[in-house]
Amino acid sequence: MTHLRIASAAAILAFLTAPIALPAWSQDKADPKATGGDKSELYQQLNLFGDVLERIRRDYVEPADEKTLIENAINGMLTALDPHSSYMNPKTYKDMQVQTKGEFGGLGIEVTMENGVIKVVSPIDDTPASRAGIMPGDLIFALNGEPVQGLTLQEAVEKMRGKVGTPIKISIRRAGKDPFDVSLTRETIKVKSVRYRLEGGDIGYIRVTSFTEQSTSGVLDAVEKLKKEAGSKLKGFILDLRNNPGGLLDQAIAMSDAFLDKGEIVSVKARKSEDVQRWNAKPGDVTGGLPIVVLVNGGSASASEIVAGALQDHKRAIILGTRTFGKGSVQTIMQVTGGGAIRLTTALYFTPSGRSIQKEGIKPDIDVEPAKIETIQQRSSFREENLRRSITNPNGRPGDAKPEAKPAEPAPADKKDDKPAASTTPTPSGDPDEPPKEAVADYQLLRAADLIRGISLYSNRGN
Repeated sequence: MTHLRIASAAAILAFLTAPIALPAWSQDKADPKATGGDKSELYQQLNLFGDVLERIRRDYVEPADEKTLIENAINGMLTALDPHSSYMNPKTYKDMQVQTKGEFGGLGIEVTMENGVIKVVSPIDDTPASRAGIMPGDLIFALNGEPVQGLTLQEAVEKMRGKVGTPIKISIRRAGKDPFDVSLTRETIKVKSVRYRLEGGDIGYIRVTSFTEQSTSGVLDAVEKLKKEAGSKLKGFILDLRNNPGGLLDQAIAMSDAFLDKGEIVSVKARKSEDVQRWNAKPGDVTGGLPIVVLVNGGSASASEIVAGALQDHKRAIILGTRTFGKGSVQTIMQVTGGGAIRLTTALYFTPSGRSIQKEGIKPDIDVEPAKIETIQQRSSFREENLRRSITNPNGRPGDAKPEAKPAEPAPADKKDDKPAASTTPTPSGDPDEPPKEAVADYQLLRAADLIRGISLYSNRGN
């Protein structure tokens, strides 16, 4: 039996779920107490299942597909456990293996099931869902006009998949708005998981959209290139994990290790107390100890929470933004008879301080809600330098011309501005994956940059 370990939020769709090959948990003989006690009762239940199946085959109004009945029964058994356990038929299992490489077909949404409807964890950047404005927390209640109520998560996911270039209409409920429809066209989703740029000439900005096989190497490459580009001006790094739904567990561990010199990164605890695995950082911080701010929000899940939790517990980074999604469970992919596989929740992971993230998430060190910044028009004013006969600054620079004094012209109290306050928020354009080039359009990013510059300024004064 093949075992794979994953740490990604929710189900597979046109979104990333990401397995990681790891040693399987110890396969001891089943403990009768742990498995529910008397086996005779189990056999009775299996006989009941066989009886029901036979009645369907014999008496149902139309001939039933026995293979589909069995698959649905298995999937129902798994989905009754938790939102992340499910059955994958051979085709779905093959699709999942392809998705692990960071390329797949669909809409680009990470989803989970909530009260019978599909809930968006986060859209993947630069995908049909992202470009259409799908947001974390949106509820999908119908697909092409057909309600998703009554479908399993896997069934709903398969309906959202399809041939590249084909359209689909999804119906959405969003808090504070009337239900609305969004028409999307399926695409081949190629996940470029790492993007970076120099922010303001002195801060390295690195955005990680998901944890695929290339994520950590992409971050390491970004750090080195930003160091060369900024040189001695580099004051620190912003690691943007907002709306990152997770992915490969080993990539989350490796990325955390890149910024840590020592200490535990994460531990994984299974059902049995002896089934505990721990991962520790190796010496070496790729940034050379420069300040780091990690941006997170409600769309940051699973592997993103591992990285944020490890850096927060070791006080290696300041976490800024809003509380994360709160998925603290690990799923193991186990291949079964017939070429399919089951995705089974087998463990919970814990941060270095022993915190479980499950249903709690990572609480930021500094809470910063998304906001827009607008420039407020001010009345015309004058300064000391505009006053007649004002005293010259004794440190005045040669060649400085004394400004022409102008009399004060206070605006009448009842006069209103003819123009509304100008907004500095630019019109979105270009790659939707990239937060706007101008920091003022991204308040959380602006706060993170100010924080790093403040830390750098304070450290330089101390030296």
